[in-house]
Amino acid sequence: MTTESERAAEPDRVRAPNIRDVARVAGVSYQTVSRVLNDSPSIRPGTLARVRAAIDELGYRPNQAARALVTSRSRTIGVLSAQTAHYGPATSIAAIELAAREAGYRLTITNIASSEYASIKSGLDYLMSQSIEALIVVAPQVRVFEALDDLQVAVPFVTLEATGLNRAHSLWVDQVQGARLATRHLIELGHTEITHLSGPQDWIEAEARMQGFLRELGDADLRTRAPILGDWTAHFGYYAGLELLRYRDFTAVFAGNDQMALGFMHACRDSGLSVPDDISVVGFDDIPEAAHFAPPLTTVRQNFAEIGRRAVALLLGELRGETELSHDPVQAELVVRQSTARAR
Repeated sequence: MTTESERAAEPDRVRAPNIRDVARVAGVSYQTVSRVLNDSPSIRPGTLARVRAAIDELGYRPNQAARALVTSRSRTIGVLSAQTAHYGPATSIAAIELAAREAGYRLTITNIASSEYASIKSGLDYLMSQSIEALIVVAPQVRVFEALDDLQVAVPFVTLEATGLNRAHSLWVDQVQGARLATRHLIELGHTEITHLSGPQDWIEAEARMQGFLRELGDADLRTRAPILGDWTAHFGYYAGLELLRYRDFTAVFAGNDQMALGFMHACRDSGLSVPDDISVVGFDDIPEAAHFAPPLTTVRQNFAEIGRRAVALLLGELRGETELSHDPVQAELVVRQSTARAR
C-alpha cells in the first residue's frame, strides 16, 4: 500500500496541472489565473502574458465543468441539426466546431429524427438541458423554423437557412442569386429550353433555387417548364434523366444540387448522348468531387465553411452585448467547367 509520504514524493507528472500550479509558475495568485481564464478585462497585459505563458508551459487545460459551476456559464454552443450526412451541413458544422473551439467554447450537437414538431421540441429540450449559451440551427426544412417561432428559444440563436426571412436570426447563402447565376449562364450560351431538377418541396433551399430559376427565365422572356421535384440523390437524377430524355425537348438542365446533376449525366451517357455536346448541365453546391465528374461539372459554389464561421462570430458578438451585427448574405459563385457549351 502506498503511504502518504510516498504519494507526496511522486513526481508532478503523474497528475494533470491545476490552477494553483499555473499561479505558482506565473508568480500570481490563483484568483488572478481564474480572472484570466474568464476573460476579465481588468488584467494588465504583462500579467496576462505571464499567465498564458505558464498555461502553455504546463499544458494546463481548464476543467469546463468546474468553471461552469463557478461562473454559471457553460461556454457551450448547441447545434440543432436535421442533416449532418450531406456535404453542406457537415462542412458548416465542422467550421462551427473549429470556430467555437478557437473562441474557448464547446459544441453540443443533436440531430432531430424528423421535421415534426415533437422531434424538434425534443431536440431543443435536450440542448437546453445542457445549459447551452447559444444555439445554431442547421435544419433547412420549412417546418423546423415554424416550430422554432412557436417554441420561443430562450438563448441567442442563429439559423442557417436560405431565405433570410427572419433577418434578426438568419445567416444564409443567397440561393436565389445562385440559381439565377446558373440559369443566366445557360441562357447566355443560347439555351432557350431549360429543365430544372429541384430538391424536395419542404426544403427551403430547394424552393429558393426554384424561384431563382423561374425569375431568370421570366426576365429573359423564355418559356417556363414545371420543375421536376427530386430528393437530392444521384439515383433520382439518373432515373428522372432517363424519363426526360425519352422526349428530349430541352437542351440544358439546371440541377438543384451536384448529386442530381451527376445522376442526370449518367443517364445521358446511357442514352447515347454527350454532355455538353448534346445537353448542357449545371449543378449547385460545388462538392469536392464536382471537379472530377466526367465531364467536370459547371456548378454554383456555396462557401459552407464561411457561413459556419460567421454563425459563431455572430453569436459571440450577441453574447458580448454588441448591437452592430451583420446578417448580410454570403454570395454564391458560378464555377464554369466543361459540362456546359453553346446550344446547337
